[in-house]
Amino acid sequence: MENYLIAMCVSAGIYALMALGVNVVWGFAGMVNLGLVGFFAVGAYASALLTIKAHWAIAGGMAAATIVAALVGAVVALITVRLRGDYLAIVTLGFAETIRIVASNAIWLTNGTDGLSGIPGPGRGTLSPEMFNLVYLAIVGVIVAIAYVMNERLRASPFGRVLRAIRDDEQVAAVAGKHVTLFKVKAFAISSAALGLAGALYAHYTSYIAPDIFVPLLTLYIKLALLAGGLGNDRGAIVGAFAVVFLLESTRFVIPYVPGITPVQGAAIREFLIAAFLLVMLRYKPTGLVPEQPTRLPVPPAPRYQPTA
Repeated sequence: MENYLIAMCVSAGIYALMALGVNVVWGFAGMVNLGLVGFFAVGAYASALLTIKAHWAIAGGMAAATIVAALVGAVVALITVRLRGDYLAIVTLGFAETIRIVASNAIWLTNGTDGLSGIPGPGRGTLSPEMFNLVYLAIVGVIVAIAYVMNERLRASPFGRVLRAIRDDEQVAAVAGKHVTLFKVKAFAISSAALGLAGALYAHYTSYIAPDIFVPLLTLYIKLALLAGGLGNDRGAIVGAFAVVFLLESTRFVIPYVPGITPVQGAAIREFLIAAFLLVMLRYKPTGLVPEQPTRLPVPPAPRYQPTA
């Protein structure tokens, strides 16, 4: 039971890192990205291939995965920069499916649908399973904490204020002299870097990845985490990620008490319970558990009138 709880905390931490990354492009800049699982897959495969075939160190593989995902994100942003709303969502969803199909068919590189196994983990083979889980939880916790601090600094910076201005009214931001396209590309790259790092963390934790892992359902879970926690708020992203993982796992223990259902029906009931709980929560907390607070900039006092002699 202890190992199970630690594993769930690791999964929640990876979800939290993904939610923080998506919060940059969706919560700050207002761009709907439904292809986040594609960047997650790019990071996972990049780190796995470098550590398995090129024998890189795990830290090097994770760093390379972060950079590769950021570059891919920048390219996707340049292609889709003029798209908005539903059109952007559809194109990014197509990107994610393209990555999955390529991974399924590029047998020479990704081993196809059989997946990649034997991905090294820090201390795997020398540490006991219990100690490995604890060490990995500490690594994920440190990375999420660093990502949270960086996101908060970005949010309070002039760059973050411009992103929120683009989210509220892109034309006004452009009239104010801001290079909207450049800011969007940077936001996409930052978001994709976090998603790629999350994918690398997942690969080195599970030691196995395959194309059928990277399905659109994972995208929906991260979107739900942001909506439940509070879109635009980094604390809400972390709270929402843990809330979604709690919902996913807690319903697993409810289904055995429902008599006369098949495993397939049990899975459907689980999805229904998760959706119903989230709908009720959003009904009474439409802005999330930790809603975004408006930024109030200090207003300097008006200069005192000095009469001239």
